[in-house]
Amino acid sequence: MASEASAHGQIGVSVCYALPAQVWLRELRLPAGSTVADALGASGFAQAFPVVQPWERGVGVYGRPVAPGTPLADGDRVEIYRGLSFDPKESRRRRAEHRRAKTARNGRVRPAGLL
Repeated sequence: MASEASAHGQIGVSVCYALPAQVWLRELRLPAGSTVADALGASGFAQAFPVVQPWERGVGVYGRPVAPGTPLADGDRVEIYRGLSFDPKESRRRRAEHRRAKTARNGRVRPAGLL
């Protein structure tokens, strides 16, 4: 079912970039058949974040990585990804150490196979 926007040859898309303290979001009207690269160009992202290379960390639509030439549909959200602020392996290791230390302090013995 075509929406009113696509009936007029345009689609509505969002472009967002999540920062630690805020979210940069632009709502756009683009011609039908526009690509992810078109949306990034029209959003003003390069002017707002001149040092950030969006394709370096990846760009996706609703959490799925996409290529620059991927066509967009009405209502799509283009997401510009950034690097992780922590190492997941390191965080997991610290949590396991914390659990072991807490167990040792309380004098409990855990069954085999459990952390």
